[in-house]
Amino acid sequence: MTLRPVRSAVRLGADHPWATLAAALALCAVALWFVVGHFDMTSDTAKLISDKVAWRQREIVMDTAFPQNGDSTIVVIDGATPELAEAAAAALTAKLAPNTHLFLSVRRPDGGPFFDREGLLFLPTKAVQDTVNQLVSAQPFLGPMAGDPSLRGVMSAIGTLADGVKAGQAPIASVEKPLTALASALEAAAAGRPAFFSWQALVGAGGAMGAPTRRFVVIRPRLDYGDLTPGVPASDAIRTAARSLDLDPAHGVRLRLTGSVPLSDEEFASLADRAWLVAGTMVLAVLGMLWLAVKSFKLVAAILTTTFAGLLLTTAAGLLTVGRFNLISVAFIPLFVGLGVDFGIQLSVRYRAERLTEPDPRTALQAAAAGIGGALVLAAAAITLGFLAFLPTQYIGVSELGVIAGVGMVLGLILNVTLLPALIVLFRVKRQMEPVGDPRLAPLDRFLVERRKLVLWAFAIFMAISVALLPLVRFDFNPLHLRNIHGEAMSTLADIMTDPNRTPNTIDVLAPSLPAADKLADRLGALPEVSQTVTLSSFVPDDQPPKLAAISDAQLLLDPTLNPFETPPAPSDADVVAALRATADKLRAAAPTDVGASRLAKVLDSLAAGPPEGRARATAALIPPLHTLLDQLRNLLSAQPVTLDSLPADLKEDWITTDGRARIQVSPRGDSNDNRVLQKFSKAVQKLAPEASGPPISIQEAGKTVSGAFIEAGLLSLVTISLLLLAVLRSLREVAFTLAPIVLAGFLTLGTCVAIGQPINFANVIAFPLLFGVGVAFHIYFVMAWRGGMTNLLQSSLARGVFFSALTTGTAFGSLMFSRHPGTASMGKILMISLIWTLVAALIFEPALLGPPKPEAEA
Repeated sequence: MTLRPVRSAVRLGADHPWATLAAALALCAVALWFVVGHFDMTSDTAKLISDKVAWRQREIVMDTAFPQNGDSTIVVIDGATPELAEAAAAALTAKLAPNTHLFLSVRRPDGGPFFDREGLLFLPTKAVQDTVNQLVSAQPFLGPMAGDPSLRGVMSAIGTLADGVKAGQAPIASVEKPLTALASALEAAAAGRPAFFSWQALVGAGGAMGAPTRRFVVIRPRLDYGDLTPGVPASDAIRTAARSLDLDPAHGVRLRLTGSVPLSDEEFASLADRAWLVAGTMVLAVLGMLWLAVKSFKLVAAILTTTFAGLLLTTAAGLLTVGRFNLISVAFIPLFVGLGVDFGIQLSVRYRAERLTEPDPRTALQAAAAGIGGALVLAAAAITLGFLAFLPTQYIGVSELGVIAGVGMVLGLILNVTLLPALIVLFRVKRQMEPVGDPRLAPLDRFLVERRKLVLWAFAIFMAISVALLPLVRFDFNPLHLRNIHGEAMSTLADIMTDPNRTPNTIDVLAPSLPAADKLADRLGALPEVSQTVTLSSFVPDDQPPKLAAISDAQLLLDPTLNPFETPPAPSDADVVAALRATADKLRAAAPTDVGASRLAKVLDSLAAGPPEGRARATAALIPPLHTLLDQLRNLLSAQPVTLDSLPADLKEDWITTDGRARIQVSPRGDSNDNRVLQKFSKAVQKLAPEASGPPISIQEAGKTVSGAFIEAGLLSLVTISLLLLAVLRSLREVAFTLAPIVLAGFLTLGTCVAIGQPINFANVIAFPLLFGVGVAFHIYFVMAWRGGMTNLLQSSLARGVFFSALTTGTAFGSLMFSRHPGTASMGKILMISLIWTLVAALIFEPALLGPPKPEAEA
């Protein structure tokens, strides 16, 4: 099939090279101006799937009802002691909250005035009674420290404890463990090492505080989705504030960031990591394969110039048609480069073959157009239809990719039949006299024709094996599995997810009212797949009267202790030395044979005899956590009755909308990072609450939407391309010859994925449109040549073009395997696998399938 417009376009470019180049440069200049002025890209992953999908609409309803639960940064604070964790969370919250320029909100889900005051009420009644009894028993110990919160006061309290032991009021064994911990902290302080100490065990307040050494601060940063890493300014500000507050391991605090915003930023950072290696490998691979294909630096330069011009025009066309790029549609770049380079290689290799017998480059170009032009147009049309088949799907990311890539194929073809011939003439590409094909492949050519049944049966067996393996193909559309587990945000999230009460993989249900929410929460909580449910009512403690009575009694007894009317002036260093020595003497007298008491006495003597710096470090290790503990006790003992009306406004806003609708949070039972657990959990919850939403549901539903989009687009492209091929080839047999190798390569790719344990995910699924596009082009080239009467296909210039085109695309995309980003690396792996099978199908299966040339062609 020869198309006159293609020959006319090639003639125009070859006969008027300077005018063609000038026109191309003008278009590129306009495109560059447009791109610079209108370039826009969103990193908002929520926009990748249509808002018309039912599960997305439920998400939108929930996000609209509770916008404060949207994209967030979670600061995870781990303290060496509970006091350090609490003090760090409180200080960081106070530091960040005024910065409304960067933060929409800064809140503590597990702390703040409400939980500081009412925390005891959330314990069982017996635990409350036991805790207040322990605090009352510790009154003689607490009194000296509350009245004199200094190292002198601490020594007075330890002395009181020693007096009690000596008087037989308490066995030394009951306090040996905390005394040993205190000795360890003071030894570290005396030696100049970091020293951390918790007072909770000494005063028996462990039950009251729950001894949490991990605290959370939830922050909603202001985000600009025009930036690939929109959360970086906010994250930098958080880290800067933490440094200014000395929240670091040297001071007993480990601070990490996770949440949707840092996870997204970290993902794009991992994409940028090793970018030089990926880009360098890609460029070297493309240059090397192009050189091997055309054996001319000038032809390589002409092909690359044409490809980059097409890429620029396609970028402008993409912005013009869809407005801005998304994280999926930007993949048009490698798609265009791979397929655009193929067009250039096919025309250039055919041109080289024509130059063997035709010295005039213009005539050789026209002959090349006559030989390959029809196949190029048909291939471009088929690839365009394949990409446009994604347009009606609900997967917006790929839908927009299809539009951009489809337009790009048209632009790429036009440039390769106009600008490329012009550049070949202008660059004065030398005539090369060595054969373009490879006669050494003659035996393989004969084998594929003479033993075609054997070859076809062999492929049929491989195909059957691949089909049998299809049920084992793993579709993993959990976006968390595409991230680098070694990154801070992802590793922190994985750490949090081990706690079923902290996992972000929870489901939200919106009920019409709080009573309805409580009723549904009870039903959901009874499911075996559910670990717990939370509504606003969960923040109203039960059995409050006896709890409040116990707390009130303790408050009456302890208030004079915790809030003394008078406090002595701060001690001098001499006062501290005297207190240290006196306490050491009391410890030795109370328990002369006890290891813990003797060890503490020894370190107290050492501190007393040492320089003031040691005592200052001891003060820094003991007194700040003491202040934290005393403040916590004062707050806990001031608990008041809690009702729905008395709950803090910001807490109510997290669970009740202004129109009275109520949120239910449902947590899974089991490993919430296991897709099977999430599937069972989501299915069980949705049976009772079909309107539910949340990550476990969106992960499952997004997978269905994406896979459905690819199936829909695959079927649509198969039908439209088949009709196109049938209209041009007018033979069902030849249409089957064109499409059968593509189907074969697809199944072999999936079979290989099963064999190597590679799941299909959101990232590497993009390999299949490329496989389809490249496959359609390659097989059209062979079928068109075969129906034109060409024999010995493997020895031809066409096979050379297909071979090096596939290697160029394959090695370029294969370089993505070097990426730190697991999703990108897996995409490079599957692209390489698919292109290898596409090449095998084109060069081995296709010639055997076609067999001898058509009789009418031979005649």
